[in-house]
Amino acid sequence: MIKPETKKMVLTVGGKTVEVETGKYAKQATSSVTVKCNGTMLFIHATVSKEPRVGIDFFPLLIDYEERMSAIGKIPGGYTRTEGKSSEKAILISRLIDRPIRPLWPKGYRNDVQIVSQLFAYDQEEQPDILSIIGASTALMLSGAPFEGPVGAVRVGRIDGQFIANPTHSQDTKSDMNIVIAGTKESVIMVEAGCNFVTEDDIMAAVEFAQVEIRKQCEAQEAFAAECGVKREEFVNPYDTSELAQIIKDTAYDAVVDAYHTTDRDERSEKLDKIKEVVKEKIEALGEEHPIAKMIEETGIDFVAEEFKYLEKKIMRAMIKNEGVRADGRTTTEVRPIWCEVGVLPTVHGSAVFTRGQTQILSVATLAGPGMAQELDGVDPVKSKEYMHKYIFPGFSVGEVKPLRGPGRREIGHGNLAERANVPALPSQEEFPYAIRVTSDVLESNGSTSMGSTCASSMALMDAGVPVKCMIGGVAMGLIHEEDQDIVLTDIQGIEDFLGDMDFKVTGNEEGITALQMDMKIKGISNPTLRRALAQARDGRLHIMNCMREAISEPRPEISPNAPRLLSMTIAQEDIGTVIGPGGKMIRSIIDATGAEIDIQDDGKVTITSNDREGAELARKMINDLTFKPEPGMICKGKVVRIIPIGAFVELAPGKDGMVHISQICNERIETIEPHLTIGQEVVVKVQKIDDKGRVNLTIKGVSEEERAKAGF
Repeated sequence: MIKPETKKMVLTVGGKTVEVETGKYAKQATSSVTVKCNGTMLFIHATVSKEPRVGIDFFPLLIDYEERMSAIGKIPGGYTRTEGKSSEKAILISRLIDRPIRPLWPKGYRNDVQIVSQLFAYDQEEQPDILSIIGASTALMLSGAPFEGPVGAVRVGRIDGQFIANPTHSQDTKSDMNIVIAGTKESVIMVEAGCNFVTEDDIMAAVEFAQVEIRKQCEAQEAFAAECGVKREEFVNPYDTSELAQIIKDTAYDAVVDAYHTTDRDERSEKLDKIKEVVKEKIEALGEEHPIAKMIEETGIDFVAEEFKYLEKKIMRAMIKNEGVRADGRTTTEVRPIWCEVGVLPTVHGSAVFTRGQTQILSVATLAGPGMAQELDGVDPVKSKEYMHKYIFPGFSVGEVKPLRGPGRREIGHGNLAERANVPALPSQEEFPYAIRVTSDVLESNGSTSMGSTCASSMALMDAGVPVKCMIGGVAMGLIHEEDQDIVLTDIQGIEDFLGDMDFKVTGNEEGITALQMDMKIKGISNPTLRRALAQARDGRLHIMNCMREAISEPRPEISPNAPRLLSMTIAQEDIGTVIGPGGKMIRSIIDATGAEIDIQDDGKVTITSNDREGAELARKMINDLTFKPEPGMICKGKVVRIIPIGAFVELAPGKDGMVHISQICNERIETIEPHLTIGQEVVVKVQKIDDKGRVNLTIKGVSEEERAKAGF
């Protein structure tokens, strides 16, 4: 048997060995690697088409991350017993791989590139997302494509003040930050974080800690590619558009400058549309035999739109750099006008509208019992979540006609960011055992709807009466990188995201940061600029929160009257079966009788959810009755159910009686019982003793007034 020739790269990240191997599997892909760390192993494949795709004006990069339930030794649930659509976590990891890789390709490269990362073995400790980024970058380095990497990636946690590189899942639960940093040897390209109110200095310290590891990874990948004899393709854009660019500049420059000094977006758009028509007529007048016309015809690429966009980009950026003025007339640190309102919907539990410039979000908070927590059918050890956020971005919010479908990757990513932003402010399940779902509908969009959703969600939770620890605000930052100058923009609008160099979202409160998401359009950001962006984001965030407080400054003192009420109690674990009954018969009878929802945990914690307070109290009484166990000294109320010559039987709970001897009824001696007790009469009794046969002896006369009052009778 001939064994394939393999090569291996070994890294040490956070004291753990990461092995990257190539040459054994999937040899028809352009390149393929396996990445292994302890019991977690992924197969990662890069495929690059030999020819560019015709008729497109974008770089066709496709990233897919796939989980297999067999990786954790499970068969998928559901009728078909097969993996269905990608889990939310898998989609988020696909985005995480994509974001540091996408900026690192030459302008004009249009070959199809696909990365497929497959999780085939998972020990549920070593997290696969960082391994996927390292593997994807390595596979691209081995493909020979003109990838301008490599990139490295590190997750940073902090326990007891000490940073940890690539913490395990169990370590993550003890950490006050979960921050993923990806970048090249020179600079940071992507940051993704969820934090528990950490400071800007903490974030920068984590970034600097990660960069040491990232440089090692990049150097190792370069050496590995050289060892494998890979020669990177030198890409030269085959299409010379310099003449076209000059024609557009000569025709439209002054008019575009005038349009960009028009602060009203709609009026500016109308001017630009008219200028584009003039440019189009100018190009058409060149004739079909002109080289520009032939190039457009042969390729199917709209080079006119590309070069017009590039002219817009230069003019917008020059305005900011030379005049300190943005397209809508703001300064670089100015936030657009904000107005907010809460309680806008009559029957829901909590609602809020957040409007900033031409971005508007309606968020609605809904409370339910713990049984409505979301079950996660994936490979991660986390199997449920009590707080859920859904972000909805319809076409009408940007004036487009578009069918309403399920959320795409962008919507899932934005929703997850807004969810992660508010989680640190939520009360614990012990304090507030509700499942909470917030939906954020984008009603209008011109930049940073995810931060608008963060703000609207925080206000909706407060309007619902959720006892959040604090208000959470968020702001999106941008960057204009021109020559050696970096200009940071606060509260970017759509055009500044589209034509700028960075989209950097920061959420939190006065105390610190709860979430971060940074994506670069260029090949990285310097640490001093990142530090400045964090400081500027804090000022913007605090300004936004002050505007939010004009609508609502603290949670409602009570939860919404429309929301269900919860009652909590604890029963002994051995009584769980009694309450559930054979085949669930007993608990169904309680639900039918009371209309309440009942959730019983394995530790005996019972949560009763009902819109009717009386129904909840009745359900609690029925459970108490089922699990009632008399103990000596217990004071309780019961009903006389039978009288015999020597005493009376008192029902303490259904099916559980005790006897009051005739001598324990009155202080004075009595001969007969009937004048003093009657069938159906309620009495307060004390348990005197329980004999070895389980018989309960009660007393009426032995209950003092003090004991009666203390027991609430």
